[in-house]
Amino acid sequence: MKIIHFADLHIGVENYGTIDPETGLSSRLNDFLNVFDELVDYAIDQEIDLVILAGDVYKSRDPSQTHQREFAKRISRLSQEGIPTFVVVGNHDLPNSTNRATAVEIFPTLNVEGIFIGDTLNTQIIQTKSGNLQILSVPWPRKGSILSREDSKGLNIDQVRMELERRLTEGVRLCAESLDTSLPAMLVGHVTVNGATVGSERSMMMGNDHTLLVSSLQYPAIDYVALGHIHKHQIVSSNHPQIVYSGSLERVDFSEEHDAKGFCVITLDEKAPITQRVTDFQFVPVNARRFLTIDIEIPQDTADPNSYIMFQLSTYDIEAAIIRIRIKLPSNLYALIDERRIRESLASSQFIANITYESITERRPSIPVETAQEINPLKALELYAQNKSDLEDLESEFLEAGQNIINSVNSRE
Repeated sequence: MKIIHFADLHIGVENYGTIDPETGLSSRLNDFLNVFDELVDYAIDQEIDLVILAGDVYKSRDPSQTHQREFAKRISRLSQEGIPTFVVVGNHDLPNSTNRATAVEIFPTLNVEGIFIGDTLNTQIIQTKSGNLQILSVPWPRKGSILSREDSKGLNIDQVRMELERRLTEGVRLCAESLDTSLPAMLVGHVTVNGATVGSERSMMMGNDHTLLVSSLQYPAIDYVALGHIHKHQIVSSNHPQIVYSGSLERVDFSEEHDAKGFCVITLDEKAPITQRVTDFQFVPVNARRFLTIDIEIPQDTADPNSYIMFQLSTYDIEAAIIRIRIKLPSNLYALIDERRIRESLASSQFIANITYESITERRPSIPVETAQEINPLKALELYAQNKSDLEDLESEFLEAGQNIINSVNSRE
């Protein structure tokens, strides 16, 4: 049984994008859909048995009809090939009101074939062409469905979070202990686990985060733990069961510039003994949009700062990348900068996020007072020349001229 695990699709993120005048859609929408298409193509080509999305289908709790249509198109492709999709509800999928439907609730309502939703902490059995799989779903909790007003009465925010974590942990335990050990099982959750490295999702969080212990997800009957919510791909625990954040498919901002983007493929042998069913695990990278930060520091003695910047930029591959440039320069050179020329040289990039400037002051080592009182005039000139980059090639002539002046003064005395 071969299963794809991915998460945090976030259809609808449009920062660092441009609007297509013909369609009215953001170029970033295409970025997110293109990497999703890579996953769907892989699933079909490799005859994957099940696709798991560990939360956050959309960026918004109220996705547009266009975003819903594009997601449904791709899920339909999988379904037509006999590949079911399981989606656990993430924090971006939840509405503000407890009684409102989630962004993905439309699929079971319409009895859409081949898509299953995990919107409560429970266990479902999913039928695949290679056999049945138990999925213990741990969606992002609706506080009101776990803690009543009476339960949280008199508790501060931290106490409410701790009680929520306690009840989630207990709920996972009860479900895990009820699993049928004769069938393979996965836990699919949209949660934060202690020890995980977080990134840009911090800025996308909607309220206080709850955190579960690694040990609260590790039970012998669970073969693999597929997590979402944290955008950086990472293996939180290699012990049984392996606990993995697939990471997001596409970069959201520059905090993810160096993160690998892709999805996980897990192979299960449903006939193997318990705790030995996972026979293969791999991370499959996708062609996510490149983000590139270019740092340039212009020396004090630069005669033509624009040419210096052009040369530095020529050493980078900016093709189709979303870029930002951070320039450090002496304040006296700022007026010489031609930003239009800089932007024209970046025409092959996908998007220029920003060009920032930071003024730097020439640093000159200070001489201790005691030393200054004892130093002779020629030595003082030598120290001065060493701290002036524009005298580097003229130091010997400078010192010679200085020596002549000193000798002339001394002869008069």
